[in-house]
Parts: sequence; structure tokens; C-alpha cells
Amino acid sequence: QVQLVESGGGLVQPGGSLRLSCAASGFSLDYYAIGWYRQAPGKEREGISCISSSDGSTYYADSVKGRFTISRDTAKNTVYLQMNSLKPEDTALYYCATQYESHSYGSWCTGFGDYGAEYWGKGTLVTVSS
Repeated sequence: QVQLVESGGGLVQPGGSLRLSCAASGFSLDYYAIGWYRQAPGKEREGISCISSSDGSTYYADSVKGRFTISRDTAKNTVYLQMNSLKPEDTALYYCATQYESHSYGSWCTGFGDYGAEYWGKGTLVTVSS
């Protein structure tokens, strides 16, 4: 049974930091990429970061590049999103999602913002406000 559980959201002031966690069960990060997405009220879902299963290569949307860092701990089957220099426009519900990757092809992460994913977590809320 595949499950993804996000945690670490909360209220933070502009310029502050949070670290989100995505705990995976029922599959191995050696074969599944993990993407982070967010959706703010009244806006489209946005793919913000992804980490591939083959070599741990990372990908970022321009809106978060230089501020957010994605990483994985394969022993714990967990992916993290370190968020620094947070802005009010970062306020959103943050989701992690996973997709099986065939290592015979390029990484799903190269198009993660446009593709669907097989499994989704329920999300964790991040609010950036003074």
C-alpha cells in the first residue's frame, strides 16, 4: 500500500524558514521520483521541486530556485524540502507526490510540473505572514 504523509507546515514570518518532510511507505525511493507541489487559494497547482530516483538529481521551479532545497534520505524513505527566505506568496497547501521511473529513460522530474503523478499525499499548510 503506497502512502505519502507530509509534515512540517505552519505559520512563519516573511524571511523565515521551514522544513517539510514527506514520509513514504509501500515503495522505495530507489525506483520512485518525488515531486513537491503547492496550491494557493484561487490559483493553479504549481510544481516547485523534484528529486529523481536514479541518481538523486534535483529540479526547481524558477519561483523557488535559490531559496528551496530538496533532499532525500533513502534509509528513512523520506524526502525533505528546506524552505528559506519565505515570502507571503509562498503561502499554500504543499503536497508531495510520487511516480515510478524507468531508468531506461530520462527522469520524470524533467516534466514533473506538467505531468500527473501516481500517488499524492494530503498536504501540509504553510502560511507566511507577519
